[in-house]
Amino acid sequence: MTETIAIEPLTAEAFAPFGDVLEAAGAPDRLINQGLCGRYHDRARLEYVDGRAGISLFQAEPRTLPLSLTMVERHPLGSQAFIPMTQNPFLVIVAPDEQGMPGRPLAFRTAPGQGVNYRRGTWHGVLTPLSEPGLFAVIDRIGEGANLEEHWFETPYRVA
Repeated sequence: MTETIAIEPLTAEAFAPFGDVLEAAGAPDRLINQGLCGRYHDRARLEYVDGRAGISLFQAEPRTLPLSLTMVERHPLGSQAFIPMTQNPFLVIVAPDEQGMPGRPLAFRTAPGQGVNYRRGTWHGVLTPLSEPGLFAVIDRIGEGANLEEHWFETPYRVA
């Protein structure tokens, strides 16, 4: 029997075990550029083993709900930040690590303007925009070595 995972709004508190929510919420940490620009300073912890940070652009096809979640992945050598280049929400799926395997997944819908940074080794779903264009700036590890582990579920989850 397929288990359904309910989609929750993305909040910093709910997402904290998995990484950082990237958003310009509240008052800026400081004003720069003669007081004309608010800086929300140091909003994510980037982690890289034997590599460097790189910025790539991803163009992902939108998905429809309900979604059949068949697989999650993780990156043991580096964190991975997804910053949408539009105001469109997207789906964020994560799972706690349970002795090297993903536990029961959680699903979040971002608010306009939110991005995420997955901590190094966090189980997560693939990039899942819910509308076009699915254009994202991605900051992740560039370097040699195996930095991708996939886990395929025996029974897919239904995300709705």
